[in-house]
Amino acid sequence: MIAPLRALTRPQGGIAGLWLILVIVAALFAAVLTPYAYDIQNLPNAYQPASAQHWLGTDEFGRDLLTRLMYGARTSLSVSATAISISVLCGMVLGAAAAWFGGWLDRIVTMTVDLTWSFPEILIALILVAIIGPGTTGVMIAIAVAYLAQFTRLTRAQIMTLKGETFIEAARSLGAGDAHILFRHLLPNALAPVLVSAMLATGDAIILEATLGFFGLGAQPPVPSWGGMMSAGSALVFKAPWVIIFPGLAVAITVVAINLYGDALIAELDIRARLRRDA
Repeated sequence: MIAPLRALTRPQGGIAGLWLILVIVAALFAAVLTPYAYDIQNLPNAYQPASAQHWLGTDEFGRDLLTRLMYGARTSLSVSATAISISVLCGMVLGAAAAWFGGWLDRIVTMTVDLTWSFPEILIALILVAIIGPGTTGVMIAIAVAYLAQFTRLTRAQIMTLKGETFIEAARSLGAGDAHILFRHLLPNALAPVLVSAMLATGDAIILEATLGFFGLGAQPPVPSWGGMMSAGSALVFKAPWVIIFPGLAVAITVVAINLYGDALIAELDIRARLRRDA
């Protein structure tokens, strides 16, 4: 049984994994699971509390809140996961190249990474979204750049440790080129800690995406996102509190579930010590 599946056998990993599977299924099959449209207004049904017809109530435009939560999960998860994937890919390439070739390339990459590392992710994201413009594309790019330093540093540290190993010297003595050693030997061995770190960072990225959406910089109406839904619900906290409570709970529970499952996966892979050393 592979490590991600073994992590599900742990109590915390099983509960967290079940929630994550539920959220992913709801996001992927929202059109099948709900009879309502996320963008069709029904003003006579506005501000309806939870009922048999609307399990989580309706918002200020009479739209089913559960439907918008499911479609919002699609937006929030896809933007966060795609952004982290881009950041991981670019960070591993930069970190591996800097560690392997060294010299001026290593100095430039390290200096740039340290410079961006000194700023909070939210500040970097806000600056980039202000430049690129609001919307899912801008948020995706902003999140990818905001977390690039983390994966570059981690990959560089892994490669610096691995490149002195005997099997690398053996590959080099057999005539293997730089690209072959990097992509066939070094990066695969550095992959596990980076991927686990990426999963944990995805939870932070969901919070960052929700924050940008709360400020109106994320997905633009009527496309739902959890942050955008909380922003709309902030003005209704006394009139229809469920409009902000349920999206907030979705963000909180999902982030906690990602971290719990990530902890279970770290335990299965036995790389906690490596993550602490290379962070």
